[in-house]
Amino acid sequence: MKTDLNTDYIPDPSLNLHAFGCRCALHSRRRFTALAAGAGVAAALPALALADGVDVGERSQLSGLVPADEIENAAQQQYRKLLQDAARQNALAPDGHPQVIRLRAIAQRLVPHVMAPNLYSTPRAAQWHWEVNLIGSKQINAFCMPGGKIAFYYGILDQLRLTDDEVAMVMGHEMAHALREHARERMGKSAVTNGAIEIGAALLGLGNGGRYLANLGGQLLTLKFSRSDESEADKVGLDIAARAGYDPRAGVSLWQKMAQASKGAPPQWLSTHPPGSERIQQIEANLPAVLPLYSRAPKPDQRFEPPAPRPAKASPQ
Repeated sequence: MKTDLNTDYIPDPSLNLHAFGCRCALHSRRRFTALAAGAGVAAALPALALADGVDVGERSQLSGLVPADEIENAAQQQYRKLLQDAARQNALAPDGHPQVIRLRAIAQRLVPHVMAPNLYSTPRAAQWHWEVNLIGSKQINAFCMPGGKIAFYYGILDQLRLTDDEVAMVMGHEMAHALREHARERMGKSAVTNGAIEIGAALLGLGNGGRYLANLGGQLLTLKFSRSDESEADKVGLDIAARAGYDPRAGVSLWQKMAQASKGAPPQWLSTHPPGSERIQQIEANLPAVLPLYSRAPKPDQRFEPPAPRPAKASPQ
């Protein structure tokens, strides 16, 4: 169903009441709820204002070949397993870790804007229970699974010395993959390519389709998106971050840092992404659409620092 773009989008502040540290019965220790609203009803804007925000169009219909609830359930299970494994290795950052607080504060600003009407996000996202966790690993990596399950690896914050604006670019990009149902779309394409027309049987728990869905969790961590998916996620991420008060021009500095980091072994996060120079050109081309959003947006009251640099090891005498 198309969303009416002739109204001004205003995130509902009442959906921002529950945050990290909330003690109500609806929230677990590592969960915060920041449900997003649809478009608010307001006076028509001038034509120039209506052009604000990126243009990505509606989501692919191929995603409809795979049931969304099955993918989100598989994502939830895989995410839990990832956190449990990290905890067993003493690699799951606690709630009070400065970088966890930082990531969750940034996420809490981004989440209320995920249903901006020009983004055509999945309607299911309005009911997601978003989570953000930090894993102690040197990997330059981050992801967001369907259902709003976000993880950052310590290496991306530490090695790239990311500013808050750059963190928002990474987070918005990863959120965009989930909002635009890229994983579901890729699995739908795979189902068609492989002749796996057992999805209908899977809905009934029958045949090989059941095994197909049982393996979804593992696929979600290894799934490679297309270049068009990546470019779309860049655009949507810029839009969300700008609405949240983070400077979208940080997308340029982010990819400059990524390019520098990839001079050695390419970081895992870059393994499925187009070249940095191409990304920077695309980001610069989309800045005129999102800078007005940033200009109008309330800016964060608090700014955070990247991880403190580790002291250099003394050279042997």
